[in-house]
Amino acid sequence: MTFIDSFWWSNDGLRLHYRDYAGATDKPVIVCLPGLTRNARDFDALATRLAGRWRVLAVEFRGRGESAYAKDAMTYVPLTYVQDVEALLTELAVQRVILLGTSLGGIVSMILASMDRERIAGVILNDIGPDIEPRGLERIRGYVGRTGPWPTWLHAARWLSENNASTYPNYDLSDWLVMAKRAFRLTSTGRIVADYDKKISEPFRLAGGEAGQDLWPVLTGMGSVPTLVLHGELSDVLSEATAQAMVAKLPNARYTNVSGVGHAPALDEPAALAAIDAFLPDLA
Repeated sequence: MTFIDSFWWSNDGLRLHYRDYAGATDKPVIVCLPGLTRNARDFDALATRLAGRWRVLAVEFRGRGESAYAKDAMTYVPLTYVQDVEALLTELAVQRVILLGTSLGGIVSMILASMDRERIAGVILNDIGPDIEPRGLERIRGYVGRTGPWPTWLHAARWLSENNASTYPNYDLSDWLVMAKRAFRLTSTGRIVADYDKKISEPFRLAGGEAGQDLWPVLTGMGSVPTLVLHGELSDVLSEATAQAMVAKLPNARYTNVSGVGHAPALDEPAALAAIDAFLPDLA
């Protein structure tokens, strides 16, 4: 095991979980923030690859993984996640961070970077931007809180393959099993279920619930913070036009197209890894 399971407390009293991968103490800390229904397990391969050279924190938002579920479903919104991450950084006395956010985690990253530019050494936005494509948004709204349970891991993997084949067209069954064990969990009754509170869907289904605000001013508010925009070639969430507009608006941004995948790159693709490897040394 290359990480330590650790916890912190939110401002409203929730015990929240993160994985702490030890690394250099003289560099910014990489903070990985997952997508809407995902958890810290999504970043394990990348964090393990970076550990030693970099300290990596893989966060689980409230209502996901080992983080506590919120009593009030209306706290499942980006601004609350921002406050939760700020509480973690304050508790750990982290002075400089690199934010790596996938989808929802990228929205949280943009907000954090626009609010606290002095602390943010860099941002990696994984297939997310200020404009979310309607087709992708409807697809996500269609399954959030409505999946499972499944009797076996094989059933769960097949469900993923049937519903996400266009996102990862080159995946085989072994890849879908790996994804299933990242996204789902085994209950005490022997059933496989999605590893999140189904109530996260409640604010998300409201108009504007995907972000809660106009994100273009948030993006430009990041100023000259070094930014890497990763775009899944087949993405139905981030369009090529939006990705290019983001790079045009940011004075210190790079763009990488990750071919052959949709929303969102798993961060094990050669193009994604090469882009991250090229981006990070300039932030040390």
